[in-house]
Amino acid sequence: MSDEQIPADSKLTTSKRRWATEGKFLTGRIGRPEADRLPPGQHLVNNWPVLDLGQQPVISTDSWRLEVRGLVDTSLDLTWDDFQALEQSDRISDIHCVTTWSRYENRWKGVSTRDLLDHAMPKPDATHVMLTSYDGYTTNLPLADFAAEDAILATAWEGNPLTRDHGGPMRLVVPHLYFWKSAKWLRRIDLIAGDAAGFWEKNGYHMYGDPWREQRYSDD
Repeated sequence: MSDEQIPADSKLTTSKRRWATEGKFLTGRIGRPEADRLPPGQHLVNNWPVLDLGQQPVISTDSWRLEVRGLVDTSLDLTWDDFQALEQSDRISDIHCVTTWSRYENRWKGVSTRDLLDHAMPKPDATHVMLTSYDGYTTNLPLADFAAEDAILATAWEGNPLTRDHGGPMRLVVPHLYFWKSAKWLRRIDLIAGDAAGFWEKNGYHMYGDPWREQRYSDD
C-alpha cells in the first residue's frame, strides 16, 4: 500500500510521534524475561485498551481475504472459509503495549503462524515480514519472530470472536514484542529479504520492539 493511502494523522498518531521524540515512558531499567514477567516501565491492566490510527475498518467475513506474498514457494490468497479450514490452535499469552500497559493471561484461538507458513513455505532468502492491514497500517518484524511458537493469527479472544475494535475478524498476536507489532485487521503478509520500516517505525519507533530491553523508540 502506498504512503498516499495511509490515513491522515489522528490525535493518537501525533501524540505518539511526539512521545518518540521526547523518549516518553523510558525508565532506563533492565528487565530480564527469565526472572521478570512484567517488562520495565509497564503496569498491569484488567481491561484491554483500544488504540488505532483513528479508523476501524468494517470487514465482513464474506469479503475478507488474507494474502501471503513475496519470497514463498506458494503464494496464498485465503478466503474466510479457507482460513477456518486450516488447523486451529489455542494460545495463552501476556501482551505488552508500548504505551506502558500490560495484560496477563490472554486466551486466543486462531491459526498458528507456523502452520500458515507451512502452507506458503518461505524461500531461503526470506528474513523478514512486512504486514499490511485493512486500514493501511504496516509494520515489520523478523521472520523468526513472526514464526515464534506462541505467535498466532487470532480470530477469538477469551472464547468470543475477536471484536472489530481489537482487530477482528483477525489480527496477529506476537506476545514477546511490543503490541504495535501485532497488526490488527491483517490483510497481507509479504516475506522479504532484509528489514524495512513500517508505519510506526517510520515515525520514531524501534525497528524491533523488545519490551524487556525497553526498545520503544528508534534510539533505544
